[in-house]
Formats: sequence, C-alpha cells, structure tokens
Amino acid sequence: MNRRLFLNRGALAAVTAALLPVAACQTAPENTAGEVASGASDANDAAFALYEATVADLQDRMGKGTETARSLCEKYLGRIKDLNEQGPMLRAVIETNPEALTIADALDKERKAGKVRGPLHGIPVLIKDNIDSGDQMMTTAGALALAGHKAKQDAFIVQKLRAAGAVLLGKTNLSEWANFRSTHSVSGWSSRGRQSRNPYALDRSTSGSSSGSGAAVAANLCAVAIGTETDGSVVSPASCNGLVGLKPTVGLLSRSGIIPISSTQDTAGPMARTVRDAALLLGALQGADPADPARLPIPAGLPTDYTTFLKADALTGQRLGVEKAHLNGPPAVAALLKEAVALLKAKGATIVEIDLVKQTNPLGEAEFDVLLYEFKDGVNKYLANAGAAVKNLADIIAFNTKNETVAMPFFKQEILVNAEKTDGLTSAKYKAAVQKTVTESRKALGGLLRDNQLTAIVGITTGPAWCIDWVNGDYSTGVDFSSPAAMAGYPHLTVPMGQVLGLPVGLSFVGPAYEEGRLLALGYAYEQASRKRAAPTLRPTVSGEKVA
Repeated sequence: MNRRLFLNRGALAAVTAALLPVAACQTAPENTAGEVASGASDANDAAFALYEATVADLQDRMGKGTETARSLCEKYLGRIKDLNEQGPMLRAVIETNPEALTIADALDKERKAGKVRGPLHGIPVLIKDNIDSGDQMMTTAGALALAGHKAKQDAFIVQKLRAAGAVLLGKTNLSEWANFRSTHSVSGWSSRGRQSRNPYALDRSTSGSSSGSGAAVAANLCAVAIGTETDGSVVSPASCNGLVGLKPTVGLLSRSGIIPISSTQDTAGPMARTVRDAALLLGALQGADPADPARLPIPAGLPTDYTTFLKADALTGQRLGVEKAHLNGPPAVAALLKEAVALLKAKGATIVEIDLVKQTNPLGEAEFDVLLYEFKDGVNKYLANAGAAVKNLADIIAFNTKNETVAMPFFKQEILVNAEKTDGLTSAKYKAAVQKTVTESRKALGGLLRDNQLTAIVGITTGPAWCIDWVNGDYSTGVDFSSPAAMAGYPHLTVPMGQVLGLPVGLSFVGPAYEEGRLLALGYAYEQASRKRAAPTLRPTVSGEKVA
C-alpha cells in the first residue's frame, strides 16, 4: 500500500518538488539498537557468483551441472548473511527458510532423474511476509502482534510456486501491515523486521510496501521475488529499486492466504530485474482459485506462457498515451520521461498526450474509505481462522497500545483505529465509495484508452527515493502514477527508465484488464532498446559524502 497517496500533497511537494530528487538526507539511517549502516562491502561487486543472474542464466548453469538448486540456495543465503544483517544492513529479508536446502536437494534429484518441471525448477524465490507459507516460517505482515504465527497451509500462489519447482528461500520485510497503519509511517519499517534500506543509497527509502522484495532483488539476494499491491506497493518499490514490477489485473492471481487490505484492489505481483523474468514468474503464479471471488470476470483462454509476447519490435505501430502532467513534473524526472518518449517514438510508437491523473486524483478520499472498510472486514476474516494470538483488528490495536515502545516507536496506528470504527460492508457510505472509485476510475482509464485507440498509457511510476525520516515520515518526491490502475483493477507494469544522481526511476505502462501480455511486450521492447537497469553500489548516501 502506498500510504503517501493519502497525505496532503501540499506545501512540501509543491515548493520543493524540483529539489527533492537531488537533496541529501540529513541523518544516517540506523536501527532501533543504534546501529548505523555502513557502505559497500566485498559482497557488493561482480565477484558474487550469481551477480545480476537471470532465471535463464541459473537454468543454464544447472543444466550444464556447474550449479545445482542447492548451490544456488547456498550462494544466495550467503549473500543474505553478508548484506542483510551486517555491513549495509539492508533488512530486506525478514526470515530465511530452514527447509530451503532440503527442498533444493529434492529438486536436484528430480533433475538428475530427467524431470524438470519448468523454467522455475530449482530457482530460489523470496516472498513477502504477508503471504502464507505452510511451513516453519512465520507470516506476520511485519507486525510484532503476529510474531509466532505460522500459517496452516500455503497461500494459493505459494502452492503454484512450489508446483513449478521453485525453492521458497525466505520471506521479505515490508512496511508493517502493508503500510496501512499510520499517516506518518516510514516505508520499509516494520516492528518485526525494522528498517529496510535502499541499496542505491542506504539513507533513502525502499518505498513500500513490498520494500524488502524490492531491495532483495535489486541487491542480488535472489533472482526474483513476489510482492503485493493495493495501490503502489509493487510498482513503487520496483521503481525506486531499479526493477521491473508488475501489478496484474485484480483476479489474475489468487489472493487466498494473503493478509489483506482490500478485496477490491489487492493483488500479488512479480518483481524481477528483467521483463522476461517477471513474465516467467507471472505465468507460474496465475491460476483460477475458487476461493477468491475476483471483482473482474476472468476471460477464457488466458496465456500460460507470457514470454511468447516478448518481441524486440513490439512497439512498432502501437499508439501510446503519455500522461501530460508528468511531462511538466519535477525537471530531473520529467527529463527522463521525455527521453523515454523519444525512444518509444524511435522504435515505432505513436505518442498521444492525455490527462488521466486529473480525473482520478479527486477519487482519493473515496478510495481511502473503501480500504478502511475492507481492511477491517478482511483482517478480521483472516484472523478468525489463522490460529494467531490476536483474533481481530481490535486485538491488534490493543497489542500495539500495550507494547507501544517496541511496536510503535516512531509512528502510531491511527489508520488501524479509524478502520476499526467502520460499520461494515453493508454500510451505505462503503457501497457509495466502492461505486465511485471503481466506476469512475474505469471510466477515466478505459475511456482514454478507447477514445484515443491506445494500447497503453505511459508515465513516471514515482519520483526518486526519498530520505528515510523517522521524525516526519514519508514525503512525496513530486509524482505518483499507481492510483488509476489500482482503483480500476487494471494491470500496471514498471520498467527502469534511468536515474537521478544514482536513484532509479521507473517508466509505467498501464493497460486494459487482462492485457498483461501486451504490457510485457511493450515493456520488453523498451527495456531492450533502453538498457536502463543498473545494479546498485550500496552507497551510504546520494552525494557519496560521509554523513555526519
């Protein structure tokens, strides 16, 4: 959940938008024990055996016998040990799987016997800590209130992941309760996992709420990871961590076994360093789940292999809308968008300027009401059968209040309190809010796509990563593009577009429901032509100077 979307976008964003992308942070990030993150270590450079390796690279090595599923897991676990809890202390991984090597050994035996399940066979994958895994790992949404909770069974998408032959390597840290706890929260911080850090500049935010998934993939703690999104929580951390991130159409991937915010907007999504790897992971995760009443009807004949869409010339002859407001946004990021638009044109696309955000921005208050109502309903239903110590939202609030010094040292829980005050999904206020957000967002987005005969709409995913600020919380760096697709339930792909002083910025592709294949094709063609992905260097700060 991109909590920043619900803050006042007033004086700070308006006055300093042009300066925020290049401003230095004033304090070095540290954890609650007073430890300050150091800079790059020997594990940061290309000497790491799996540095920037794609899924295809890893499969090639296993096929040749130079690596095994076990050796891959051992190398990534070593990398996690080097970078996660020491050195730069990325705090990207909240827990590793004690069964990972056993699972890897079993998959290696299958390979030796001639059975390879598919492109993810033996590939170590990290998942976000709000996704159930029926094993020895906890599922806590980063909250101390759920510490010790172990799910009774795998989430549906985890079942799909295991069936595809992936190794569940561990779980990633996140913004606590998927960043739906406080209006002054700090993205990437959770009371269980503490502060995730951006591997491009350690005093900068990872964004959220899939903070750990973003930092982990970016820093080569894994090849691919799974995040979840309600509004911005896959695409924003992907953008800020130099990744490809895909928020699928709501309903394409099952939500069963995922700690919820919104039945209207929630979805899981792949996060990877390349479009091809995101496409591979998407194909493995999707599948009809009778337990998930998706809001959008799922059409027949959906593709099972999204890599078939990936063509370098996919931009030729396509009509794309570009968000006009972003062309006039903060100069540093607007320059990246203009460069990207020029490249899209050079690769054969026709560009039409459109106004989308001015139609959807007024829906923010109604959207927030939807999430307040659905969060209470969804969390109470999840906890009713989870076997956790807390049984409902009221118990969570009480736990946090009782344990305030450790559960709420930097920001409180006013969003949880406001959600608890809601009066149920039969409320007229809730029904009106759902009707407004869903209908109006689909009318705006669908209308622009249809009336302008567009394949997709492009824009700046979000601004460069902002400073980690435990006093004031998150702030805007001038632009966000997650809400239109989030409210409509439509797919949204982000691909690296470049950097501002070493801080990544993503290019968004938003399209109609269940057109993930087309978006991946466009993103792939842009990725192959632009080659903007650059690995992080674990700098202490943007300027490279030591922070006092």
